[in-house]
Amino acid sequence: MLTVCPSIHPAITALAPGFRALSIVVEAAPLRHAEVGAEALKAACEGISADSPAWAEAHLAAWGEVFKAFGAKPKRTPCSAEALRKRVLRDGALSAIDPVVDLYNAVSIKYAIPVGGENIAAYIGTPRLMVADGSESFDTIKEGEVVLETVDAGEAIWRDDKGVTCRRWNWRQGVRTRLDSSARQMWFILESLPAMPLDALHAAGDELIDGLQRMMPGAKIEKQLLNAL
Repeated sequence: MLTVCPSIHPAITALAPGFRALSIVVEAAPLRHAEVGAEALKAACEGISADSPAWAEAHLAAWGEVFKAFGAKPKRTPCSAEALRKRVLRDGALSAIDPVVDLYNAVSIKYAIPVGGENIAAYIGTPRLMVADGSESFDTIKEGEVVLETVDAGEAIWRDDKGVTCRRWNWRQGVRTRLDSSARQMWFILESLPAMPLDALHAAGDELIDGLQRMMPGAKIEKQLLNAL
């Protein structure tokens, strides 16, 4: 079984006391039931309401305060869960992208929690959550082309030995490690603050795992709870 040991820098504690996350590592099996992702996404979009789950409003507001703490403007660059839920509440649906991506987006929408999915085989070294010093590079798409940009000093980032894999904690994913259902080695990170009950975090992780196992029977999956030091 693939081993992934994400790390959380102590500086993160100052930004988000009580931060915790689920790390889920997957050695994929052949994709046999791709419809699981689209079905989960459709159900999540149809079941959404602004005040459900009970912790949704408080949890997303807490993420907004964390973003402010490292200099981001949450109305302009909200956490990934808030961005998804706003689109669904406005449009009534979210377009399907890829079976695995649709599945983890469905969990994010339903549980009001940022969920990231990464092709861990593309990583150089281990994932780590830290505060940027301003020298780090990030690959993104502009006008249809991949370009490198420098992140802001003080920004919370996920990175590996090569560069930033996700900017502003969970706002925008990089190109190099982007996940789709063709990946053989997958890593998911579900990120929560104390406003979300711990049992709800585990329920979100278990729902993602269940969907992955139905989608690709025989996949090997491990789950680990991470806490800021």
